[in-house]
Amino acid sequence: MNALLPPLRPSEAALAYHARTKHSLKGYAAGPETLDWDTQPNPFRDYEGAPRTALPLAAEALGVSFPQMVSGGVAPAPVDLAGVALLLELSFGLAAWKQLGPDRWALRCNPSSGNLHPTEAYVIAGGIAGLADGVHHYVSRDHVLEHRFAPPGPDVVAVASASGFAIENRFGPAGGAPSLFLALSSIHWREAWKYGERAFRYCQLDLGHAMAGVRYAAACLGWTVYLVEATSADIARRVGLDRDGDFAGAEREDPDILIALAPAGGDLPALPPVAFGGRWMGRANVLDRHPLYRWPVIDQVSLATHRARAVAGDAVSAPALPARAVVGDAPAASVILGRRSAQRFTAKGSAMPREVFLGLVDALLPRDGAPFDAWGFEARVHPLLFVHRVEGLAPGLYALPRRAGVTADLKAALRSDFTWETPEGVPEHLPLYRLVETDCRGIARTVSCHQAIASDSSFALAMLAEFEPLVSADPWRYRQLHWEAGMIGQSLYLEAEAAGFRGTGIGCFFDDDLHQLLGIEGAAFQSIYHFTVGRAAVDDRITTEPAYPGRGA
Repeated sequence: MNALLPPLRPSEAALAYHARTKHSLKGYAAGPETLDWDTQPNPFRDYEGAPRTALPLAAEALGVSFPQMVSGGVAPAPVDLAGVALLLELSFGLAAWKQLGPDRWALRCNPSSGNLHPTEAYVIAGGIAGLADGVHHYVSRDHVLEHRFAPPGPDVVAVASASGFAIENRFGPAGGAPSLFLALSSIHWREAWKYGERAFRYCQLDLGHAMAGVRYAAACLGWTVYLVEATSADIARRVGLDRDGDFAGAEREDPDILIALAPAGGDLPALPPVAFGGRWMGRANVLDRHPLYRWPVIDQVSLATHRARAVAGDAVSAPALPARAVVGDAPAASVILGRRSAQRFTAKGSAMPREVFLGLVDALLPRDGAPFDAWGFEARVHPLLFVHRVEGLAPGLYALPRRAGVTADLKAALRSDFTWETPEGVPEHLPLYRLVETDCRGIARTVSCHQAIASDSSFALAMLAEFEPLVSADPWRYRQLHWEAGMIGQSLYLEAEAAGFRGTGIGCFFDDDLHQLLGIEGAAFQSIYHFTVGRAAVDDRITTEPAYPGRGA
């Protein structure tokens, strides 16, 4: 089953990959038969020979509350080395080390399927005080930046021979204001080592979590985040992912997105030109010296879904929503650093207060504030919620259409006997509908690969994406739909943590068995991610150690 798909157009390849990697009650997508955890790939990439810049630690001293972070009420901080360090600490840094017996592992601020972390982060810096111009790679294990590319001097001008145009090799903008971009990439083998062919899906979900993590961290600094319209090839060229010699024998990275950052209310920085000349430094480490399995279909779908042209986002028409009533006043850093993926839930005491549930659901609507104000596209992913234990709310299946006008399409796609009732007391602006009142714990558990976390929680959900028409028109949207689902998951993680609950993502589910249960025929809508939230049961055998022992703020 680990053969390539037949030659197909990019959109057909994306759709065929999705169909091929579905789990079902009759069998699972192709993956390794056994795992040897002693040979797990190195979870940290670094570049041998690249100069390093140690970054300060400042999250614990951050005086920003969780409500301030999500509502945008933070005064802009300078774009300097301290700001970049805090941004990376809160989005990609380590949150703690865990140990059980002889096993010791790191936890990061950004969650990942299987804690395997395929996402890598690169800083493109220009005119930032304390940080050399050029391209830097972030190493979360050490909280350092590796200087991968140093541009030529600011007065150097190179001529692009193909076009005849003079291009300035200046990384910082002409006025001397700082310029800051983040490029994110994925190492697919980190996930494929464990999950086989379905791993490409998980890499994209992780990327969505990371995007939301960057937005939350930027909000703590009073910064704006904007997704840059860049092709996959352009991103690879800008941060050196296309340099074969730097990855000789090492696992390659797939270019994903480019993000611009700037103080809120100010001008976003202009993207610097692709530099000519300059100096590249460092060579990528080998993560797995004895790879036992390869899944060529992942390379195929990766190539098919690259962004081939820089196109603008959707014309977003989200209605104006009232300000959220955020539950609690916890420090933002403690929520981000304290976030954990629940391994199991306790049914006793797991009933969630109604106002907490409605607050979590309200947080998933696109509105001004972190994280969805950074998205720039119409909402195309819509949760279906399996409500188990919420005070004052009948157990059953509920729907949350996140885009104006999609409700009619969902009604037409789902079972005709669903009631689409608005529960009593739900705020008028919140499009929450009860489809059927029933005990759905067994159903949620079964369709989520028989996992108890989907039934023992307060509620679980399946994220339905508007699928085939979007992917057929632009195969890059296959990635992007998963990113949107990952952003929803990250919102649930932090909102649950702030309210005293825990969440966890579920990438393993029976795709078409769920669709059949819902009455979905065809591929206009597809479930692409599951999630669950409840009262976590803590394993006291596991000890916690500081993220960066011996390093102060």
